[in-house]
This record gives sequence, C-alpha cells and structure tokens, in this order.
Amino acid sequence: MRQHTNDPGIPAFRPPARLRLLVADDNPVVRAGLTALLTDRADTTVVAQAADGREAYEAALRHHPDVILLDVRMPGVDGISALPHLARLAPVMMLTYSHEAETVREALRLGAGGYLVHGEFGTEQLVRAVRDVHEGRPHVTPGATRALVDALRESAAAHADSQLAATEGQNTYPPPSQLQSSMGQSIRSRFRLSVREAEIMDLIASGMTNQQIAAACFISEKTVKNHINRIFAKLQTATRSQAAAKWLGVA
Repeated sequence: MRQHTNDPGIPAFRPPARLRLLVADDNPVVRAGLTALLTDRADTTVVAQAADGREAYEAALRHHPDVILLDVRMPGVDGISALPHLARLAPVMMLTYSHEAETVREALRLGAGGYLVHGEFGTEQLVRAVRDVHEGRPHVTPGATRALVDALRESAAAHADSQLAATEGQNTYPPPSQLQSSMGQSIRSRFRLSVREAEIMDLIASGMTNQQIAAACFISEKTVKNHINRIFAKLQTATRSQAAAKWLGVA
C-alpha cells in the first residue's frame, strides 16, 4: 500500500531550531576554538564574537543571539560587570577558567543561567548546556559546584561559631569549631534529614534561591521544591527564614 508522507494525522518531524550564539572571550584562541566547535552544527551556530563585555553588549544588540557564552576575566569591561546588562538581552552562560566560589556565586546572583569551567566538559556536554540555559534549565559543571558548596558550608560554620562565641560561659565549652561540628551532626540526626536534604538546607541557610540550588545540585527546581517541602515538615517550619534559624541553631 502506498504511504502518504503528508498525512495530516501524523505530525511532521521538526529538528530543534539551531541556536544562534555569541562568544565573548578576550583570548582569540579560545574564541576561535569555541567558534569552530559550535558553528555550522545542526543545532548551533556562532553569529558573533567579542573580546570584552562592551563588545559583547554591542554585538548582542546587533545580532540578537539566543545564548551568550561569556568569559569572566576580560580587559576593559569584564564578564561579571557586563553580565546584568547582557542577561536582559539573552540567556547567559559563563564559560571560563575561573572557579572561585565568590565568582560563581556572584555570576549566579547577577543572572547567569549556567557556569561551565574549561576542562570539565566535552563538545556534546557544552551543546547540551547551551540548550539547557536557553530553555531555562540551569547548568553548572562539578568544579564550580564544589567551590560554591564548600564556601557556603564555611559561611554557615562561621555564622554558627559567631553565635556560640556570643553565649555566656564560653570558657566551659570546647572550641567553637568543634562544637559546631557536633551541633551540625546532632541537628541533622534530630530532624532526621537525609544527606541530600541536609545539603539543600545548607544552601537555603546561605540564602540561595531554588534556581541556584537546582544548579548547584544538578537537579530540577521541582525536585528542589519537593525536598524543601519535606525539610519544612521535618523542621516543623513554614518559611525559609524559620528553617534557616533552626538549622543554624539560632532559633
């Protein structure tokens, strides 16, 4: 029997639209390498390049890219300074050698949809990350995630130490860092949080949003919300601030 390929009852297959990219990096070798990897593929093409944040902004206004790949350290206007302006024009993915915790945190705070560290991804993961960021799914490579989580835990520990130092009779207690460690274990066991829930609660206490937590933990925002609902039930709290206060032992 002859088959009709234009049967209106069968939806025609349409490949994903090719994403138009802007590459901003002061290193011409990196720019050329990324352009060679991403140009004229079935799913991506590079429509413009820039050597600093100002050039990136002008190119974004002119070419209207779907995603901007942005380096952190560039002469003139650097990536972090340009980020909030670029993020209003298109989704931005940081693509850099820098994985300092403060830089990662600031980039996510200022609107980056992803953070990739060179050397931690291949071409296909890069393309997948570009599409994720374009579709609103955060994407962060492991090195950046580890740096961020370590810094957040250090911040939480320092906060707990300062609270303990303010209490009376501190001369009768062991060193604050030792107390914080034992307190952290007792809090986790008392509230019966799982390892993942404890990790997410650390991130909540640091002030991260659901989107930022999803990026740091490589999970969806829906999964983050499900974890938070269970955390609130176990901590018997209704808000993030109440949960953070209990978690840090200051409630």
